[in-house]
Amino acid sequence: MGKKQFKAESKRLLDLMINSIYTNKEIFLREILSNASDAIDKLCYLSLTDDKVGLNRDDFKIEILVDKEARTITVRDNGIGMTLEEAENNLGVIAKSGSYKFKDEMDSDKAEDISIIGQFGVGFYSAFMVSDEVTVLSRKYGEEQGVKWESKGADGYTVTPIEKETVGTDVIMHIKADSEEEVYGSYLEVWKIKALVKKYSDYVRWPIKMDVEHQERYETGEKNDDGSPKYAYRMVTENETLNSMVPIWQRSKNDVTDDDCIAWYKEKNRDRKDPCALVRVSAEGQVSYKAMLFVPGEQNENVFTGDNKGGITLYSNGVMIMEKCDKLVHDYFEFVKGVVDSPDLSLNISRELLQHDRQLRIIGQNLEKRIKSELEKLMRDDKPKYEEFFRNFGNDLKVGVCDEYGRYKDFLRDLLLFYTSEEHMTTLKEYVENMPESQKVIYFATSSSVKQAMNLPQCQEVRDRGYEIIYLTSPLDEMVLDALREQDGKSFCNVVTDDLGFETDEEKKAAEERDIENKELLDFVKESVGEGLSKVKLSRKLTTQPCCLTTEGGLTLEMERYFRHGPSEEMRKLRATRVLELNAEHKSFKALQDAFANDKEKAARLSRVLYALAELSAGVDVEDPIQFVGDVSEMI
Repeated sequence: MGKKQFKAESKRLLDLMINSIYTNKEIFLREILSNASDAIDKLCYLSLTDDKVGLNRDDFKIEILVDKEARTITVRDNGIGMTLEEAENNLGVIAKSGSYKFKDEMDSDKAEDISIIGQFGVGFYSAFMVSDEVTVLSRKYGEEQGVKWESKGADGYTVTPIEKETVGTDVIMHIKADSEEEVYGSYLEVWKIKALVKKYSDYVRWPIKMDVEHQERYETGEKNDDGSPKYAYRMVTENETLNSMVPIWQRSKNDVTDDDCIAWYKEKNRDRKDPCALVRVSAEGQVSYKAMLFVPGEQNENVFTGDNKGGITLYSNGVMIMEKCDKLVHDYFEFVKGVVDSPDLSLNISRELLQHDRQLRIIGQNLEKRIKSELEKLMRDDKPKYEEFFRNFGNDLKVGVCDEYGRYKDFLRDLLLFYTSEEHMTTLKEYVENMPESQKVIYFATSSSVKQAMNLPQCQEVRDRGYEIIYLTSPLDEMVLDALREQDGKSFCNVVTDDLGFETDEEKKAAEERDIENKELLDFVKESVGEGLSKVKLSRKLTTQPCCLTTEGGLTLEMERYFRHGPSEEMRKLRATRVLELNAEHKSFKALQDAFANDKEKAARLSRVLYALAELSAGVDVEDPIQFVGDVSEMI
């Protein structure tokens, strides 16, 4: 029979598909194996009502045959097969899928009983990414004659009748010659084929078999000098099953324990530490899926790539679709690892992406609720273990709270922990529950470490009143509280910059009058320090310390430290508006008053020293260390 041409649109689609649709050449084997699995699915389904099929479920298989000399890979199945007309219709018209037609013709109730991946009819043509010629030999169940379909790509194809002994289909791919860009010959290596089957098709339900050579030790029949048997080695060929077929997440909880799942996780992820949480889901309904997810026990950063992120692998009927599906859960749960397998996914023609994400959104929303529930259970049952988790992955949750203008803050707030000492962490809910009746707000202080924050002079009066303080150690923590806004009706109060609420109206008025009385001295201190200082005032918070550094406006000292390492010069120049607060009851202020009255030069030195001390206590660098050393030396 003469060569036939693809239709013009099919020719363009074939060229587009080979060069554009598939981004990864190695998936060609996944596609051909998936088609073979579909063909067996059809015949197996028919065998339930047709005893003439003559095959039991255990008889079905897929074979891979490699001929390195001929540069061919053959994928053979004993499935439903094709007639000459079907071969021409299904293989001669790109994007016409026999699998889809088979399922479409079934009763709607029965159609749900058979799961078919290849619904677009283009997966077969992925073979042309690595092959310069593809031959299909097939014979339909119930037919006496077979068919041979051959093509070298977009130039056309031939279809001829042939004699074929067995029912099923052989797809014979002649692998392209190697080029500078691609070593196509690697696909003829046994190790490569085994790796591709393991990666993409390990859970195809039918056994994928291939002859594999390996060394075997055997007794030669001779003896060594000591009388022990002498051994030698020889190459033997065994027909191996390359895929495991039934994934662990598809098996019931009665058959697979949590310990079995954890062992699988550790082997799969090369993780020596047990995960801190396991989520197992078997859902049926609007979208059916099975999932097995793990929260790692530590940040297991890849030392070669720096990749410490998790990732959920997406399967459809045991065939891997995406190794890391970033659309299942939001970034705040990106550390979660595991698998999701659903027969209800709408795939696009490349089967690498999803046609639309309605099903994914449903699955993802349910999974996020389960992950959160499991983490809350861990917090209740094993607080130290949860604290370890939070030290590892708490920043992901914090970023999630701030993301999209606080859209997810209420979903995540109960998972957050905050330090109230160097050893103790608490949730905001627990903090509010433990507040004395007299406490009206949630106090917090920010510095580069918990210890540094605890030593801030402004914290002393709050602690003296018996109130706990939340200690923040990064600008991200401040942004989290800003996004949360409140907890159970209690607002947040920054002990460094906000009114602590301890003063009466009379005390505030007296403090303002005191500032006015000392205005000349305070202006002198500001002038002596220089441009870096915006304002000087008498403190209403200090009890034992001589001075402290605070800020005005939205930019705090901790944020300034963060922006100093920012990507742009403009960001690195951002500077908090500094305010020096002096303790009017401290002897240093008395000394300053005396110097101001009697020795202005000494008063200026003392002003600069107090400002430098305030900088040090706030955990920021002294702005002019040379000046500071000189002033202290003069005073000594």
